[in-house]
Amino acid sequence: MSKAKIWLSSPHMGGEEQKFVNEAFQENWIAPLGPNVNGFEQDLRNKLSANKEVAALSSGTAALHLALLQLGISIGDEVICQSFTFSASANPITYLGAQPVFVDSEKETWNICPVSLEKALENRIQQGKKVKAIIIVHLYGMPCKIEELTKVANKYNIPIVEDAAEALGSTYQNKSCGTFGKFGVLSFNGNKIITTSGGGALVCPSVKDKEKTVYYATQARDNAPHYQHSEIGYNYRLSNISAGIGRGQMLVLDEHIQLRRKMNLFYQELFSNIEGVTVFKEPNEDFYSNHWLSAILIDKEKTNGVDREQLRLAMEEENIECRPLWKPMHLQPVFKNAPYYGGNVAENLFENGLCLPSGSNLTDDDRERIKQVILKVFKV
Repeated sequence: MSKAKIWLSSPHMGGEEQKFVNEAFQENWIAPLGPNVNGFEQDLRNKLSANKEVAALSSGTAALHLALLQLGISIGDEVICQSFTFSASANPITYLGAQPVFVDSEKETWNICPVSLEKALENRIQQGKKVKAIIIVHLYGMPCKIEELTKVANKYNIPIVEDAAEALGSTYQNKSCGTFGKFGVLSFNGNKIITTSGGGALVCPSVKDKEKTVYYATQARDNAPHYQHSEIGYNYRLSNISAGIGRGQMLVLDEHIQLRRKMNLFYQELFSNIEGVTVFKEPNEDFYSNHWLSAILIDKEKTNGVDREQLRLAMEEENIECRPLWKPMHLQPVFKNAPYYGGNVAENLFENGLCLPSGSNLTDDDRERIKQVILKVFKV
């Protein structure tokens, strides 16, 4: 009999989600509006604890698209984006006909490097290019060096869009990720720390910006008794049913964060005596990660040749899901002609890094299975 699958990051229901969904059915709120949508947005506002507004949308990608749209990004513009990230961070740039410009990471947080960012900006300006926005990412839940990045962005008067899709509950200097930039992006995909099955949200600076977001997300319908449209709109609003799942998930968000942080500590302890393996963790107390995913770097020069792929395949053989770190965008075939600034930090992370099972619903038996594979591979 095959062993049960241990997933990298699977949905974890808290038990109250069904109540909110049932209420939506009972009241016939089966639409992209309703009390669950309003309540979910308010729950998120309360969690972020900032003077911001939140618009619930169909995905984090939709949120990023509408953020760039409202910043006036269009054909001929350039948007700087962290290279070491998931493709959804970069794809919306192309939706608007703009050019992505990719920037390398720094080694402490694995996020966009402030030094390389400034070099990229200086060079693009020298070439007469129009950089209209900067997309930063809080990768795997780890806050980026937001203070340094903000200084660079302010120097050149370019707005920041925060991709906090993986970082709900993470903070920098006790301030929530997703609230530092002009706009912030959240995701509630099935593998995220909380889920609405599929969904996202845009964190907006004002009520006016939220209203504009909702306008675009509901096909840009003008205020008229008939259907009239003066602008191109999109079908991006979150449904009341999905928002009901989100409301139930918000009740267990803090618990999920603590359980994922405990998984990171589990790996820190497990690898503490294995030379050549480094567990990804906060560089100092300013950073607080939800540790959405726990990841490691393997230096095969110090592990007697054991590398990322050897461990991944050993886990796969035991029906345990692991995944290489994100392949940088500047190495992706679809973006092969995009400009890139920096060194080889992102490339080295991809070649040597591995994401390990991190879910808040992992059991002691799951952890023991994971541990035994690791001890066997590294011959401990």
